[in-house]
Amino acid sequence: MITATRAMAIELARSKIRVNAINPVAGDTPLLATFMGGQDTPEARSRILTTIPLGRLSTPTDIAAAAAFLCSDDASMITGVALEVDGGRCL
Repeated sequence: MITATRAMAIELARSKIRVNAINPVAGDTPLLATFMGGQDTPEARSRILTTIPLGRLSTPTDIAAAAAFLCSDDASMITGVALEVDGGRCL
């Protein structure tokens, strides 16, 4: 998806269309159990949290805030990026 995001950003820049991706960490949503192989237990959550430097799962609000920023005029020079909204997990 990152390669596709960059390719589309290049293709669509002439039309003043920006293309970006949002890369979230595991989120506190109903899909978390599926992500954890059906084992949404306190122990499994604890294992995931040890891999996230900020020490918490993402929320839908975290992802929405990133999307709102990328759609705003404040991000008017941002295109072709994959924004990691992951609490530092990919560092």
